[in-house]
Amino acid sequence: MFALLSVASVSPAADLNERLTALLESKPAAFGTAGIQVADAATGASLFASNEGRLFLPASNLKLFTSALALEKLGPGYRFTTRVLATNSGDLVLAGSGDPSLSGRIYPYKKDARPGPPLDPIDDLAAQIVKRGIRRVDGDIVGDDTLYPWAPYPPNWSTDDTEREYGAPVSALSLDDNTVAITIQPGSRAGEHAGMSVSPTVEFLTIDHRVVTGARGSSLAIHLRQVPGSRQWIVTGNVPAGHAPVAEFLPVDDPAEFAATALYDALVRRGVAIHGRPVARHRALGVEYAPPAGEEIATRQSPPLGELLRMLEKVSQNLHAELILREVGRVRRQEATTEAGAAEMSAFVRTLEASMEPTEVRAPESRVDDGSGLGRNSLVAPRLVTKLLEREYTSPDRELWISLLPVGGEDGTLEHRLCCVSDGAAIHAKTGTLGRAVALSGYANSTTSGWLAFSILVNDFSAPGSEVRAWVDKIALALIE
Repeated sequence: MFALLSVASVSPAADLNERLTALLESKPAAFGTAGIQVADAATGASLFASNEGRLFLPASNLKLFTSALALEKLGPGYRFTTRVLATNSGDLVLAGSGDPSLSGRIYPYKKDARPGPPLDPIDDLAAQIVKRGIRRVDGDIVGDDTLYPWAPYPPNWSTDDTEREYGAPVSALSLDDNTVAITIQPGSRAGEHAGMSVSPTVEFLTIDHRVVTGARGSSLAIHLRQVPGSRQWIVTGNVPAGHAPVAEFLPVDDPAEFAATALYDALVRRGVAIHGRPVARHRALGVEYAPPAGEEIATRQSPPLGELLRMLEKVSQNLHAELILREVGRVRRQEATTEAGAAEMSAFVRTLEASMEPTEVRAPESRVDDGSGLGRNSLVAPRLVTKLLEREYTSPDRELWISLLPVGGEDGTLEHRLCCVSDGAAIHAKTGTLGRAVALSGYANSTTSGWLAFSILVNDFSAPGSEVRAWVDKIALALIE
């Protein structure tokens, strides 16, 4: 008599659940609290969940919401137009449009593309002005950012943030990410004063350079300090002999004046005589917008919004996110403020929440305070993030949407993560990092389960962030098996 042996097969979902459960159980207490949601991207069927309804600080994962909102409310082909106007008073007005692309950045995004000269957009405008036959300006060069009220920092950004390039002020007239780059080059031997170059070459900040060359093999240490109430920065520290050049970035305090100064210099270099000086024109909160009047003599159009969003997501560019959120507020609510954009975002989030099935875990009410995730009060749940990802995966813009995200081991903020595994490129996801938050949310192209939407949010850890990120990466890689 023969016995029939049946082999119980393990479903891919059960196998995935087992792998993720093991990773969660191995998480050290120092890694804080983690929330994870994994779902089928096409159907929304939940495949794994832990703390999926709990609110977490999302860090730059909030940019996913900003990009999705902008695609829906503005459209992928939306463009910004910066203009130069000649006024009856003799001023030339550089009128900002909220364009984040006035820089040397190369669009469309390419991971190995070297940025062009940071003043190329300004030089192009200056060339147009001269081509119109203008050889004399009787008034000022006015940097006009009145399209957006002057409120350069979103709520809940810390003072420390605003002193770094990732917290540069937000203005409707923004040039070169509203920063000045300094490159520090060690001298030939210890004790020598280090060399320094500045870009763009606009006389705007005063830099007190005190960096010295250290002994070969010594520790690199560069310290940046702004003199309160001034445009003076003191740069101190040590750069070892033989070390590669070190780049640092200093935010400018008034982007509109910075841009006006750059245009002033570009015109003077072309032989234009200017009677006045570069100045900024702002609009206070609560004051009605009055478009600047004058004859249009030069224009510059941005790349389409889809390309701006790809740059935003790939390199996690905060200024892009904040400007685009304000533009959504301006177009949808006729108020170009962070608050108006956040209100539009909150309405968008409520729509996502309303689309959930009655059986799905619902989080307490989410909170959105900015567009970049740099603010410390924004809170979302992993389930909400995956709901957004499911929505975009089934939208007509799916191909564009997925192309916005960094690819594991290949580009953007994931270029040096998931890079030692051949299948790392199957992860398309947005990173997020703050002092107490690490996040990774996006898609995994699984060999057994197809496209998965996932969100991993970790808060309140005491372990080094690098260790937490390594653990998060293990979870992401477990999804592609």
